[in-house]
Amino acid sequence: MPHVFWITLIGILALLSVFTATGAVLRASYGAGNATIANMNARISAWWVMIGIVSTALWLGANTTIALFFLCSFFALREFLALTPTKPSDYWSLVLTYYVALPAQYFLLAVHWYGLFAIFIPVYAFLVLAAAAAFSQDTADFLERTAKIQWALMVCVYSLSYAPALLLLKFPHYFGSNGPLLLFFLLVVQASDVFQYVCGKLWGKHKLSPLVSPSKTWEGLVGGGALAIALGAGLYRLTPFNLWQAALMSTVIVVCGFTGGLVLSAVKRSLGAKDWGVMIAGHGGMLDRVDSICLAAPVFFHLTRFFFAYP
Repeated sequence: MPHVFWITLIGILALLSVFTATGAVLRASYGAGNATIANMNARISAWWVMIGIVSTALWLGANTTIALFFLCSFFALREFLALTPTKPSDYWSLVLTYYVALPAQYFLLAVHWYGLFAIFIPVYAFLVLAAAAAFSQDTADFLERTAKIQWALMVCVYSLSYAPALLLLKFPHYFGSNGPLLLFFLLVVQASDVFQYVCGKLWGKHKLSPLVSPSKTWEGLVGGGALAIALGAGLYRLTPFNLWQAALMSTVIVVCGFTGGLVLSAVKRSLGAKDWGVMIAGHGGMLDRVDSICLAAPVFFHLTRFFFAYP
């Protein structure tokens, strides 16, 4: 990894240390029973673990990073389908989803077979899952049941797999590894979530979508988005972009990440759930943490591939 990767990582850890110390002071001042402060400290503790895991995977290389995202897809898929009612007749569709489509998508990524990676799930898995459901001979709510499984696969596996797919791209005059580019993407999309949350808590007055995501405000979106874009511009040395290109790409990440989070919040609400799960303390489930990545990753990948990478 280049020096800029390690410098960025040291900066992240230093910032987390400040947040951890601030959380400890607030807990001592207001007491351990304060729910807001307890939630904040739980979130900070979870960030230490998540950043440690992701940075270690990036350092170990592409295969380890792909394996990490495979696990993220597995847990996100499990959460999605756990909230989605299924029937015994969906058995073979679920088997194909978990034991064929999921590992196949990441295998294609690991062997750099981009052509099939890009179409395997939206074309072949899409059709095969529908056929498997039809062979079950259960036509009750057929379209709804099949669409739910297809949605789960598209969001939790196909879309999320485009984040580690950034490691496949080749750029002129760039580092030997694309780990810094993936780190840039993850930092901007996750920082946007954090900044929007903080700005919304501090200054949020106008609800953006109260029926879908009551905590999201226009002030949070604008303020948090602007801070994330500024962060992305400042981290341009991690990327093959110049400063202004990094700012524009960060804008794309922020907009798509916000939209992804809003869409999956709508899915959650339609299923009567507040969170996708309880896997990550203070954050909810795996899908609660990666929902913004799921829409931002494919868009960021294709824009980067089209405008900056070798053909």
